[in-house]
Amino acid sequence: MSKQLEKIKQLIENREKARLGGGEKAIQKQHERGKYTARERIDMLLDEGSFEEYDMFKEHRCHNFGMEKKQFPGDGVVAGSGTIDGRLVFVFAQDFTVHAGSLSETMSQKICKVMDMAMKMGAPVIGINDSGGARIQEGINALAGYAEIFERNILASGVIPQISGIFGPCAGGAVYSPALTDFTLMMEGTSYMFLTGPKVVKTVTGEDIDQEHLGGASVHATKSGVTHFTAKTEEEGLQMLKTLLSYIPSNNMEVAPRKKCDDPINRMEDSLNEIIPENPNEAYDMYKVIGAVVDNGEFFEVQPKFAKNIIVGFARFNGQSVGIVANQPSCYAGVLDVNASRKGARFVRFCDAFNIPIVSLVDVPGFLPGTGQEYNAVILHGAQLLYAYGEATVPKITVTLRKSYGGSHIVMGSKQLHTDLNYAWPSAEIAVMGASGAAAVLYAKEAKAKKEAGEDVKAFIAEKEDEYNELFANPYQAAKYGYIDDVIEPRNTRFRICRGLAQLATKRDALPAKKHGNIPM
Repeated sequence: MSKQLEKIKQLIENREKARLGGGEKAIQKQHERGKYTARERIDMLLDEGSFEEYDMFKEHRCHNFGMEKKQFPGDGVVAGSGTIDGRLVFVFAQDFTVHAGSLSETMSQKICKVMDMAMKMGAPVIGINDSGGARIQEGINALAGYAEIFERNILASGVIPQISGIFGPCAGGAVYSPALTDFTLMMEGTSYMFLTGPKVVKTVTGEDIDQEHLGGASVHATKSGVTHFTAKTEEEGLQMLKTLLSYIPSNNMEVAPRKKCDDPINRMEDSLNEIIPENPNEAYDMYKVIGAVVDNGEFFEVQPKFAKNIIVGFARFNGQSVGIVANQPSCYAGVLDVNASRKGARFVRFCDAFNIPIVSLVDVPGFLPGTGQEYNAVILHGAQLLYAYGEATVPKITVTLRKSYGGSHIVMGSKQLHTDLNYAWPSAEIAVMGASGAAAVLYAKEAKAKKEAGEDVKAFIAEKEDEYNELFANPYQAAKYGYIDDVIEPRNTRFRICRGLAQLATKRDALPAKKHGNIPM
């Protein structure tokens, strides 16, 4: 065998060794945990045969605690580029079979390289996290590695989509990278995220809690809102990431891919003419409205288990990707609160950053009252939603279905926040407050006088409520002043939105020159 062939044979052997990560036994243990390896995950995520790997042979340079004797090619992360549905993406997947996926200086360099390339190419970056945290044998170098990644997350924000998949442990400083990305997905039962683990919590606070209840997928999907999606299997999770990517552009200079639409834009939906209950206090399901107006009823919801009183997610109108923001009357009457406000605000800002039009479906009675909300800064969080809508320069269409009262009317894409098209159903009620509250305030003196005179106060207030309803429990007052562009028949909603989006396709808008705004937090 010639020397050249021997070198090629050695290369093939080296590649085979690198692809084994921590070795066959470690891979077997990973499978026994019900988890795939880093390479298996990348193979499932990317188009077949499209993966181009970088730094396969890179190794750590740590000589503390005998680490020089524990070398593995690639050093615990698989990184490179590939395609999803033919679109270029950059990926990295931490390999738990190598030092429990712990982050070293070398690993951070590999991750930073693909992030830098993603920025240059204007392509999304997807990170699959499965790591025991910082490699403590490397000390400050591991911490510096995390900081380098975080800085790139910050610089890439709003430039390219960043998506995180949590497919195992993600603790300590490691959690900040997913938190800085646009979307996070967690695996149910096998992943967790927290800054300090159960042992530290027990020592410091005395609280006895396990990993799942401290930072499992269910906690972050329902209570904290840290994760946007959860999946029962890794196959399901990776498919969700692919679906998400189909709705968003590759960078902030492009638009989302357009899909061929076989759903007529002028499709009438007669059920919408009767979906609003006669009783103004009765609930209905906003999902039925969304399903009735979007292409083929397809809606990809974001944070479906968190702050259910507001619905956000992606859909298409005539093949064009849009962001949907909708109040949910069947959950707390669709009222806005701390969590709903920040959920809506972050989604609106993502859509605006990546040229995705925003369609708002409004039925909101106000902000949730009480000390619990006020002490948790509902003012600031409500202002975040207000800021997000007012700052957004993408095409914006708002349809008011029923209630739109007070401050909540303003923050949900009102005309004054430079929403381009504001429509209302005939059932819309746009006012400072509901009839009962308004009558109690406006006629307080008269009611008191009638009570002292022994007259029927209830009948008087009911009469005044009817007068207020006649004046404001309709969209025509707002339409009279131009705050509503048109009152539309509910069954025509899809057509009006589709035509509105087509009209706004060439919209150009700009914000005042500044370094950046100071969003309330």
